Amino acid sequence: MSYLKFISDKDLCSAVSNVIKIIETAEHDAQIKLHKNVVDPFSALFHGVTHSISYKEWIEQEKARQTQKTTQNAIGIFHQEILGSSYGWKDLGTGGGLDVENSKMKIIAEVKNKFNTTKGNHKIEIYDAIKVKLKIPKYNDFTGYFVEIIPQGKKKYDKPFTPPDNKTKKRRPTKNKIRVIDGISFYAMAIGRKNALQELFEVLPHVIIDKHKYKLSKKEAKEYFELFKMAFSTE
Repeated sequence: MSYLKFISDKDLCSAVSNVIKIIETAEHDAQIKLHKNVVDPFSALFHGVTHSISYKEWIEQEKARQTQKTTQNAIGIFHQEILGSSYGWKDLGTGGGLDVENSKMKIIAEVKNKFNTTKGNHKIEIYDAIKVKLKIPKYNDFTGYFVEIIPQGKKKYDKPFTPPDNKTKKRRPTKNKIRVIDGISFYAMAIGRKNALQELFEVLPHVIIDKHKYKLSKKEAKEYFELFKMAFSTE
């Protein structure tokens, strides 16, 4: 029995493994940098004591803090790989301007992990990249999406993408075929399954445990799912 109905086990496990490799490498590098760089011993002492954690636990938290940006970037690539490997979709790789496309659905998209991952000036670049792409004959009747997997305030939306330009102080023109959408809505549309993103999240503990050296109890998996419900509207 396969893990999910919309992606092969091979592609799913590959995407999960890629994230884990990136995180493990980043943690290894953080361990080296931690002893090369000057650490503020006062900050470490106060943080450790006031949070009732041991020195060893503080070290682990500090490594996690240093690798947070790398982890977030890895999750963004993870969603690109998952969507791009789902049936009917194509992963456009890196350096191609946008991330995934579906010729049958006539959709092309740029995928980011969180609503605040992308700064204002970069949003302008994404808008312009979609606009340029849609002018190519092959993509004339496509719709271009800027996907924010984790939305602000658990909101669902699928609306014209009109990012503000800091230089001109004006927003980009409203075009119905250049849109911004939340992760729940995009996964549902892209996969054709209302709860596709939730299904992906719920299967991840099984994949990680089955294919890697890590452990996670059912109780902990349920606790992590509470975070999912805090980030997304599951109605």
